[in-house]
Amino acid sequence: MLRAAEAGRQVRVSPAPLTAVGESVPFEATAFAPAAHLRKGAAYEVLLTYRYDHGLRLDTVGRLSFAPGEFTYDDSVKGRLVSRHRFTIPNTARHSPGQLLARGQVRELKRRGKSLTANVETPVARGIADLARRVVLEDTLLSLLPERANNEMSGTRILPLYFDQGKWYIRSHLGTNIAALEDLIDQNQRTQRVLIAAGHSPDSADAHQPALASKRVKMLLYYYKERVRNFSYLNKVEQIKFDTIAYRSSWTLFLKQVQHSALKAAQQDSVVGIINDARGTFAEKEKALHRLSFFDYLEDYVYPVLRWGTVAVSYTAPRRYDSEVYLLSKKILEKEADIDALTAEELRYSATLTPLLAEKQRIYELAAASSARWEAFHNLAVVLMLRADKEVSRRVQQNYYHRAAVNFTLAAHRHPTAELFYRAANAHHRADERLEALADYDYALKQGGVRATLRKIFADKAALEIQIGQPEQALASLRLAGPSYQNAMNQALLLVQQGGYEAAATQYRSALALRPAAAAPHYGLAVAAARQHDEAGAAQALRAAVLLDRALATQAVEDLEFAEYVQGKAFREALRL
Repeated sequence: MLRAAEAGRQVRVSPAPLTAVGESVPFEATAFAPAAHLRKGAAYEVLLTYRYDHGLRLDTVGRLSFAPGEFTYDDSVKGRLVSRHRFTIPNTARHSPGQLLARGQVRELKRRGKSLTANVETPVARGIADLARRVVLEDTLLSLLPERANNEMSGTRILPLYFDQGKWYIRSHLGTNIAALEDLIDQNQRTQRVLIAAGHSPDSADAHQPALASKRVKMLLYYYKERVRNFSYLNKVEQIKFDTIAYRSSWTLFLKQVQHSALKAAQQDSVVGIINDARGTFAEKEKALHRLSFFDYLEDYVYPVLRWGTVAVSYTAPRRYDSEVYLLSKKILEKEADIDALTAEELRYSATLTPLLAEKQRIYELAAASSARWEAFHNLAVVLMLRADKEVSRRVQQNYYHRAAVNFTLAAHRHPTAELFYRAANAHHRADERLEALADYDYALKQGGVRATLRKIFADKAALEIQIGQPEQALASLRLAGPSYQNAMNQALLLVQQGGYEAAATQYRSALALRPAAAAPHYGLAVAAARQHDEAGAAQALRAAVLLDRALATQAVEDLEFAEYVQGKAFREALRL
């Protein structure tokens, strides 16, 4: 039975060579066998396997069976049976190149029946031709957002200070700004005017001293003048204009603090009612506050803030040099200076002052973490993309692209534009995170924007759809993408995949018209000619491609598209330059 079946057996595969569609390689296998082999209780089968990885690996694909109900009679050839089935193998770099092999087998249909397998495996198709690997995805200009910082240091510095209960002398322990005031004076910046103000809390220790607010003002004024006399060589006390204000028996700041406290609305209303509506002196209203059930909150969290003093200094200072900004950013990175030493704009600006991508990355990471501004996330992502482009390892590249995509996404959600979502999609695309990329391309298109930007988004979305095996969606995207070299090349790929070889050749010629020095369109014309079994046309196009790019000679020798012609004279002549 095996000999009779094998004598007339044929196996055909479509498409041949095996062609990838996205992440898989679908194909249809058809087996023909003579009807004379049929025997009751047994069935002839064709076992399909795929050998790859330099012949070291063998995967079982499936079987074509001539068991009852699994075959039909061939209308074109009398006495011949047909068995047809669709199969899929994965599309990975390791699976290409490979061979699809067929081997006959006869099997008894009963349970635990015997089987007899043919000794010879027959190659029926080569694999894998992956048109998606020739998808064109051109870079768009990627640049950092311009960073600007105002190096003018002139301005007004306001420093709040606090006093102990009932005291007017300055405390220098934790929780005061006295050290910051000393630093400001010691910086010797030209000072024009100083405003000093102070007040007191309503409690008895403060309020029973009518002159306490004035004493606090005088103490701050005395301290400031003495510090200038002893430590400032640029400023003179006589050249500075001093203004002083003492706030006595005032409820204004108290009510403001209550309204910004954690007290409930009803509790705040109770306090406001006592202060604004109740009759009595300042001391009597303060005693009324003691009767409130939540007076301990006022005593612990409101009163201490009212024992205040403020020094506001107006000054002019020389411009801060770029070198100073850069050195401060270095100190911040090394945790030798507080992050407040630079403003958010200055910190981002300092990244433009170094040519090193690693330093730029660290600065933008710190800027993004401290300010969460979309500009910081955007520029960090750009730096990560630039670092990815310089990497040799594909795994390291993908990690950089992934991190860039995350930061572009953070920027896009803070500043939603088509451009930013497109950047996130492009980074995901390059990281081979295709589903995430497709979602971000859709987000970008929904934002709307400049026509040129939207056309580029459609173009790159089409390239992705070809890669994931969605040809119909890709064609729809290309219709909205407008004319370009990338779109002509990708549309030609789709037409080759669908068997429209003449139309594909027209698209390749359109790409050549846009970019005459490009080698890829000539190579595409060679593929289209080979699919039409035009050996001379394929050789002529290959010659033109290899003249422009010698690396294509090696690619053509290994390309399954030209397997039929590799040993031919015309093919060898085309590659011999």
